Amino acid sequence: MLDPLSADEITTAATLLRQHAHPTALKFNCITLHEPLKAELNAFLSGTGPRPARRAFSIILKKGTPEVSEGIVNLTTKKVESWNSVKDVMPTLTLDDLNIIEHIASKDSRVIEACREIGITDMSRVYFDAWAIGIDERWGFERRLQQALPYYRTSKYDNQYAHPLDFTVVADTERQEILSVDVRRVNGERTPVPLDEHNYLPQFIQDHYRPERLKPIEITQPEGVSFRMNGNEIEWAGLKMHVGFNYREGIVLSNIRIDDPYENRERKLFHRVSMVEMVVPYGCPKPPHHKKHAFDVGEYGSGFMTNSLKLGCDCKGAIQYLDAVLATSTGEATVIENAICIHEEDNGLLYKHTDFRDGNVISARDRKLIISQIITAANYEYAFYHTFTLDGTYKLEVKLTGMLNTYCLHPSEQAAAFGTEIARGLDAQNHQHIFSLRVDPEIDGPNNTVVQSDAVPMADPVGSPANPYGNGFYAKKTPLRTALQGAADYCHGTSRGWDITNPSRLNPSTRKPIAYKILNNNCPRCSPNPEAPNECIENTDIVCYIQFGLTHFPRTEDFPIMPAEPVSVVLRASNFFQKNPALWVPPSDVVRDLSSRNAIEARELVETPRL
Repeated sequence: MLDPLSADEITTAATLLRQHAHPTALKFNCITLHEPLKAELNAFLSGTGPRPARRAFSIILKKGTPEVSEGIVNLTTKKVESWNSVKDVMPTLTLDDLNIIEHIASKDSRVIEACREIGITDMSRVYFDAWAIGIDERWGFERRLQQALPYYRTSKYDNQYAHPLDFTVVADTERQEILSVDVRRVNGERTPVPLDEHNYLPQFIQDHYRPERLKPIEITQPEGVSFRMNGNEIEWAGLKMHVGFNYREGIVLSNIRIDDPYENRERKLFHRVSMVEMVVPYGCPKPPHHKKHAFDVGEYGSGFMTNSLKLGCDCKGAIQYLDAVLATSTGEATVIENAICIHEEDNGLLYKHTDFRDGNVISARDRKLIISQIITAANYEYAFYHTFTLDGTYKLEVKLTGMLNTYCLHPSEQAAAFGTEIARGLDAQNHQHIFSLRVDPEIDGPNNTVVQSDAVPMADPVGSPANPYGNGFYAKKTPLRTALQGAADYCHGTSRGWDITNPSRLNPSTRKPIAYKILNNNCPRCSPNPEAPNECIENTDIVCYIQFGLTHFPRTEDFPIMPAEPVSVVLRASNFFQKNPALWVPPSDVVRDLSSRNAIEARELVETPRL
C-alpha cells in the first residue's frame, strides 16, 4: 500500500492520463504514489477496513505552456478518478527542466556577447547553474521562469566555482526562451573573471595527499546485519517501519512502531516522518543575490536530486540498498540505483555504571540504524541520515557539504558585510539553511497534544519557607492549544523542549501523559501569520512541522570544497516507557570483544626512562 510506484505502474498511469487528456500533449512533472488517508490505512492495518486501492498522483503541464493540472489514477480499476486545473501555482523544476537553460543559454547571442566583453570566446567552457527565481517582477506570475548563474572552466574538470561570471540569465522554461541577460556593472565597468584555479579533484592535488597518516578501519559483521527487510518493511531491534520514497521528499518513513519490553505489546510512535522543505535564503541585498532564495525540496525535489550511492564511500559496512523509481517528463520510468542506504553503526555507550563499593562495573554498547540518502542541489550536497538507536530515539541528522555559491568581486568592492572573500576576487555570501521535518505523530494513539516545557526558577524569593536556599527550579508545562500557539520558538535561557503527549495514556509511575520529546536547539526564529487559521490542536490528530537549521557565514576553510557540517533534530521517549527501554541489551563482554582485546594497554605507552 505504501510502496513507491513500480515502473509498470508509472507507465500505466501515464498512459491513462494521456488517454484522458487526448488530444492535448502533456508534460509530466511527477507521477508518484497517492498515499491512502491515515484513517483508511489504520482501519486496514487494524482489520476493521478494506485494503485501500493503489492510486497514482500526477502533476501535469499542457506541453509548451505553464497550464497546470493534477490527476489521480486508480491503478486497481485502471481509471482516471480526478483531473483538476490548478491556478496560481508553479510545479517543481525537474532535472529535465533545469537542463533546458544550460542548453539554450550558451547559444543565445546576448549571452555570447556578455562573455565576449570579459574575454571569453569559447562557450564550451561556460556552464550555467539553473535556479528557481526568488523574485522578479518583470514577467509576473504567468510564466514558468528559471534563472542561471554562469561560471567558467579553464579545463574540462576545473572547479567552475573559482571562476564566477558577472551576469545572470532568465529563461521561460516552457517556451525554452531566454528572456533577459542581466549584466551587473560596478561604476559602469564589467568585473574581470577570477582566473586563479582552486581545485580539489585527485588529478590536481594528489601530491598533497598523506595516506600514511591513516591506518585502515575495517567494519565487519560476521553474523550479518541485525535488521530484516521484507520488501520496503524493515524490522530492527524491536522497531518496525515502512521505508518509502518519492520525487519531492525523498525518504518517507511510515507506520513506525516499537516493542515495549514492559507492557509486552507493540506501540505506535509515528504515522509518517519526512523532510518536506528546505529553504536557503541569501543575505546580500545587492543584485543578483536578492533572487537567490532556493526552496530546494519544493522547487527541485529531493527525490529527483538523489545520488546513486557508492559502497565504501557514501556508505560503509554491511549495506542494504533500495533503488528509487521515478517518472520522467515523458511519463517513462527511470531508476536511481542505490538511492537509499540502510546500515548499522556502533554508537558508543548505551549505559554504564561503576559501583565503587562492590567493584561491579556494567557497560553496554549502543548501535544505530541509519536510513540515508544524499542529494546534490546545484553547488550543495545534503546528506540526510534518519537514525534510530536502541532506546527508541529518532534523530534526523543533515550533513552539509559540496561547494559554496560564489560570485566575482570587482576590484573596487569588498565582500563584507554580507559575505566573505574566500579567495582573491571571490565572494561567498552569508546565507541560511532551514529544514522542515514533518512529523505526523501517533504516540500510542491518534489524538495527541504538544506541551511546551521550560526550565524556570521558583517564584518564591530566596529565604522564603518554600525556597530557603534559592535553588528551586521546575519544568513549566504549557499546552499548545491553538495553531498560533503552536508556532513556538526555541529559548536557550529555559532549555525549551516540546513533549508530544497522549493525554489519554498515563505513565503508571509519573501518573502523567506519556510523551515523545522534541529536542531542537537549532531552531530559527518563527514568525507566524496572525491571520492564519487558528484551529484547535489539543488532544486531536495533529501534525508537527519542526524547523531546524544553521546560519552560514562562509569561511576560507569551506573552499574549494566544504568539510561536512552537521545539524540535527531529535525525538526521544519522555515517560513513554516504564523504565529504560534498552535494558534488554546485554552488557558488553570485554573478553569476547576482539576489538577491545586488541587495545594497547596504557602501560605499553609509557616511555622507558633514559639513563
